[in-house]
Amino acid sequence: MSQLHELVTALAAPWVVLSPRSGQLSGTGVEGVYARDRRLLSKLVVTVDGVEPIPLQVDEQSASTHVYVAKVDREETALLYRRREITRDGMTEQITLVNNSRDTLTCRLEVALGTDLAGIVQVRNSSAVTLPTLEGQYDDLGRLYWENEGTRVTAELDPGTTATPQLEPGEEFTMIIKVIAPGPPTLSGFTIDPPVNTILYTASVHCSDHRVERWFERSLDDVRALQLAVGNDRYLGAGPPWYLTLFGRDSLISAGMLIPVDPELAAGTLRALAKWQGTEVTIDTAEQPGKIPHELRAEAAEHGTDFVLPPVYYGTHDATQLWITTLHKEWRWGMPADEVRDLLPNLRRALAWMRDYADPDGDGFLEYIDESGHGLANQGWKDSNDSVQWPNGEIATAPIALCEVQGYAYAAAVRGAELLDAFGEPGDEWRAWAAALQERFRSAFWVDGYPAIALDGAKNAVSGRASNMGHLLGTGLLDADEEQRVADILGEDDLDSGFGLRTLSTTMSRFNPIGYHTGSVWPHDTAMTVEGLYAAGHADVASSYVAGLVRAAESFEYRLPELYGGRGLSAETRPTPYPSSCRPQAWAAASAVAVLVAALGIEPDVPGRTLSFTPAASLPWSELTLTGLRLGPDRLSVRVVDGVLSVLEAPDDMSDGGLPLGEPPSDL
Repeated sequence: MSQLHELVTALAAPWVVLSPRSGQLSGTGVEGVYARDRRLLSKLVVTVDGVEPIPLQVDEQSASTHVYVAKVDREETALLYRRREITRDGMTEQITLVNNSRDTLTCRLEVALGTDLAGIVQVRNSSAVTLPTLEGQYDDLGRLYWENEGTRVTAELDPGTTATPQLEPGEEFTMIIKVIAPGPPTLSGFTIDPPVNTILYTASVHCSDHRVERWFERSLDDVRALQLAVGNDRYLGAGPPWYLTLFGRDSLISAGMLIPVDPELAAGTLRALAKWQGTEVTIDTAEQPGKIPHELRAEAAEHGTDFVLPPVYYGTHDATQLWITTLHKEWRWGMPADEVRDLLPNLRRALAWMRDYADPDGDGFLEYIDESGHGLANQGWKDSNDSVQWPNGEIATAPIALCEVQGYAYAAAVRGAELLDAFGEPGDEWRAWAAALQERFRSAFWVDGYPAIALDGAKNAVSGRASNMGHLLGTGLLDADEEQRVADILGEDDLDSGFGLRTLSTTMSRFNPIGYHTGSVWPHDTAMTVEGLYAAGHADVASSYVAGLVRAAESFEYRLPELYGGRGLSAETRPTPYPSSCRPQAWAAASAVAVLVAALGIEPDVPGRTLSFTPAASLPWSELTLTGLRLGPDRLSVRVVDGVLSVLEAPDDMSDGGLPLGEPPSDL
């Protein structure tokens, strides 16, 4: 039975197929065809004369189209091709048998299909066993279907599940299977829908290291495949198969990273989450007025529920601040003023949540505790039970005030104030609030020369070196000297694995290179730290981490997983996969865009009609060109060669600081 990281993923959200490299779906483990948090097919096995073909290769032509090649005899004179194409509303598999011999080939081609129609959490919790399959039936049109608890999946078969072709030399025979399912269930108006329109990106990369180009291209292909929508508002599902739905933190971070190539995605994500912004205090769901939700599910309401968390759950202590900072970035990159204005009521409520609800004990820091007894114990991005621990491995006691949550809150207050000022409303209250938070943070969080991971329930600073401090860079919470100290620590080998930033230092007693948040590497964690390092002027450390991400991307065929092992470059030539990580995954894919834009120091202010560039003093490459970036309705293209940046394309009415406007390279 294959682990998740060993499976091939074909994706066009909300549909996804997980299979071994053979393309066969055996009915075991997590293999299957999924849509909307339900496994629609668990078995799809092709045999020729009762024998499974011998797999040769899988050609991943795009995120949604794969071709599996196998031979059906020892002489290699008959080949079987399976072209699997995932669309937004189903899967089509074209199975073609080709006779390459000198003789007539007569055989029995058969397809066995089956399903358990299991919910996604049931699959995850039962991945070591085979769930019982349902009995299929045929409808009046001769289609095979299965039905259970209101879910129905249908397989259209041409010519059927069995055929006995007689092929002359050079001839071929094709069998087609199309799998479809009805529309999604709903939950308070929330559905997991595909976007109405296909997105064509104009952005491209030219780099002296061609691995960067392949990483960028595959990442955008995955971003397209991960897109879902609420009405006309697009967002990214976090990752298949477990998290292909709307998340507060994940969807915001991903969309924010992608603003330079797809600003409408961020706008849609902001609006989609604003529709479920909290309006009341509900302990069971952790809802509070002004709070942005953590996770929304539609399928749970229809099937009793497999999910531990409520289908609409607010247990996140950072999504609200990230909503504010994403809105600010989207505005600076050219979101139309009327669209920003429509979200100002949500902005005011989000700011008020930080002041009125995020600090329940009134000590001036944002802290969380799960009051429901069934929610998340930790409510930052590291949301596992053991993610906040002391150097000796002891788990910190709640309520927890994470250091990065304070950084996000400071940035949200300052940038929220700027937005309010720009639209004729006073923002001084929030600048004062941020300044007070900054002073409190400086006196309470610094231990042993760096910011602590968190304050625990007794207001003790939880010491220990971890990646959390990297998220403070670029928020404005730290001054230049403090940023220097953080950068120095991030540049040391206990955190820099050579493949990215470790979540926990190797000096910690419970460091585990494949611990979920206790030593592994998460690409988005590294990318957010890289953004802050470049913004703070620490290019050498930032570029070391970027080089590590490129190294890891190459190891994973340029599709970075959700996370991977943090053992390190000194111990292994390629990173160890994490067995159950999502791949592709939204913020891992978005990281490619984030680090390249950060490396060039692109900072637009479309409302102010200014455009500034601060390219890094040192980059991992001699040449980097980004073309087709988006600035509102306009395009931006820039190139840096040996540290010299040229603007190739920019809006005519924006100041670019006098940088030379050059010609695009001839090979673009």
